[in-house]
Amino acid sequence: QVQLVESGGGLVQPGGSLRLSCAVSGRIISLAAMGWYRRAPGKQRELVAVITGGATNYAGSVKGRFTISGDNAKNTVYLQMNSLKPEDTAVYYCNADFPKVFRTYWGQGTQVTVSS
Repeated sequence: QVQLVESGGGLVQPGGSLRLSCAVSGRIISLAAMGWYRRAPGKQRELVAVITGGATNYAGSVKGRFTISGDNAKNTVYLQMNSLKPEDTAVYYCNADFPKVFRTYWGQGTQVTVSS
């Protein structure tokens, strides 16, 4: 059984930083496209960042502020978020997509609130 467990969310002031973690069990993340998504109140879910085989891609709104990375030894993916803005407030979800087996998995989500 594949499980994704996110952690690291919380309340932070504008300009602050947080690091989200997504620990994966049941499958090896090096075989997956690992992504972070978010859903803000009243908005649709959007892709924030994705990492595949070391290559990364970011939404324009977070480029230069957020960094996605993976630790294969820990089977964990991270999202380092710097210079946070109130508009970054959302529930952040980890996603693991395994195209060769046509499977995709989601974490339970972690709340990030940016407010003074």
